Amino acid sequence: MAKKRASYHHGNLAESLLDAVNTIAEQFGIEAVTLRGCAKHLGVSPSSAFRHYSDKRALFTAFATRALNQLSDTLQQAHTEADSRGNDALMAVGLAYVQYALAHPALFRAMWREEAIYTQDPDYLEAALRLQGQISSGFAGSIDDGDPEAISDQELLLWSAVHGLANLYVDGNLNGHLSQFERLKKVEAVITTLKPALLSSDQ
Repeated sequence: MAKKRASYHHGNLAESLLDAVNTIAEQFGIEAVTLRGCAKHLGVSPSSAFRHYSDKRALFTAFATRALNQLSDTLQQAHTEADSRGNDALMAVGLAYVQYALAHPALFRAMWREEAIYTQDPDYLEAALRLQGQISSGFAGSIDDGDPEAISDQELLLWSAVHGLANLYVDGNLNGHLSQFERLKKVEAVITTLKPALLSSDQ
């Protein structure tokens, strides 16, 4: 316990509490997360935690905000790396979306739990708009887009496909016996099947 206290004093408690949310949620489920439980996990007093987050809903809001920003970063990085290597950006971005969900299931679930967060929180709204901008600008620039302010049919089709697969995998409703490699191969197959519609010039 002393080690955890020492690491906190040299770090950022607000961020450390979000790390604790992730750890507890991945082990026991998001419903098991409490602000007091996160404080106990870090070895700090509940009053210290409440100075950063007024209640569990505020904690979850910050956690969802982190998730939205991380996913936006992931999509942008996938596109940038694909371009620099001359790879298929559409495939790279689609795979990155699902890979993020598989690697961070608690964060992936949290960003869509609007009933558990303060949806009008300024930081959350900014992060949500940032991800929406990634989607509406050619899905992180991986497909042609005539109107970056609106989500086109092609963008919606790709988002529905990768988000749906990510949800099914994270919730264990699809091919639970498959390895991550095998799951991602199925994502590749789905994106390949959709490519004629996604790359249509009729926006």
